[in-house]
Amino acid sequence: MKIVIQRVLHASVTADGVPAGKCGHGLLLLVGVVQGDTERDAEILAAKIAKMRIFNDDAGKMNRSLPDVGGSVLAVSNFTLAADISHGNRPSFTDAEKPDAADRLYEYFCARLRAEGVPVETGVFGADMQIDMTADGPITILADSEIWKTER
Repeated sequence: MKIVIQRVLHASVTADGVPAGKCGHGLLLLVGVVQGDTERDAEILAAKIAKMRIFNDDAGKMNRSLPDVGGSVLAVSNFTLAADISHGNRPSFTDAEKPDAADRLYEYFCARLRAEGVPVETGVFGADMQIDMTADGPITILADSEIWKTER
């Protein structure tokens, strides 16, 4: 599972022309599910993201987590995170999980994040979406559950 974590002042998503989800101060998450991902990948990343200290404390140090600042999340599915650009000029998406399994793991990830006490809104899986956001920092982090697979 690959996730782009973007600290935001606010973010919203429109799916097929209809407002779908939004968040205030918090995180915009672009969530990609790749073949071989399991519920364990979703659990690990949800726990990491909920506890990630990337919000400033009173001294200006990144020392606070989403719950510490009362932040929320907008999670948007994004199969293009599984792109392989190693050959030619057109990305290949063969590493992306099949839609039904990817949707299930995306929803499971969002549920696990909610179970960590984080308010989560979402886009619409598989829809044509447009995201509007104001980056904060900007702080952008790439998370890949692959790095924890050897620790399981």
